Amino acid sequence: MKTKNLVLMALLVAVGAALYLVIPGINGGMKPDFMLTMMFIGILLFPNSRDVFLLAVTTGILSGLFSTFPGGFVPNIIDKFITAFVVLIIIKLLKSHATKIIPAAIVVGIGTIISGSVFLSTAILLVGAKIPFAFLFSTVVLPAVAINIVAFVIIFPIIMTLVKRSKFDTSLSHA
Repeated sequence: MKTKNLVLMALLVAVGAALYLVIPGINGGMKPDFMLTMMFIGILLFPNSRDVFLLAVTTGILSGLFSTFPGGFVPNIIDKFITAFVVLIIIKLLKSHATKIIPAAIVVGIGTIISGSVFLSTAILLVGAKIPFAFLFSTVVLPAVAINIVAFVIIFPIIMTLVKRSKFDTSLSHA
C-alpha cells in the first residue's frame, strides 16, 4: 500500500467529515452523510478489499462519532462496512463503466439507499427508535440520496481531473 494513496484516502474522509460538520441538519437534525459520498469516491479510486476495508472502518468510526442520531455510533460502523463492500462488488461488476459519471452517480444513489436502509434497520433494532422505518426512509434517506448524487456529480469530476494530473496510482490512472 502506497503512502500517497493512504494520504488521498485520508483527505477524502477528512473532506467528507468537514462537509458533514458544516451542513445543517434536516428533519429534526438528521444530516445527509457526505462522508458516505467521499467513501464512494475512494472506492471508485481504489477498488480493492484492503483499501475499501480502511475506508469503511475510518468512515464508519467518524460518522459514528459525529452522528446526531441517538445511539448512532454502532449502526454507522455496521452500515459503512456493509455498504462499502456491496458498492465494491457493484463497481467490480461494472468494471470500466464505473468510472463514468452517470453509472458512478447511479452507484452512489444505490449505495446511499443501502447505507440508509442498513443504518435505520440497525438503529431501530439496537436503539429501538419509536419512529417508523418508512417515515425515516422517506424523510431522511431519500433526500440524502438526491443530495449525495448532486454532491458526487459536482465533486467527482474535480477529483478525477486532479488524480489524472497527479502521480496517484488509482483505477482512474489505469482507465
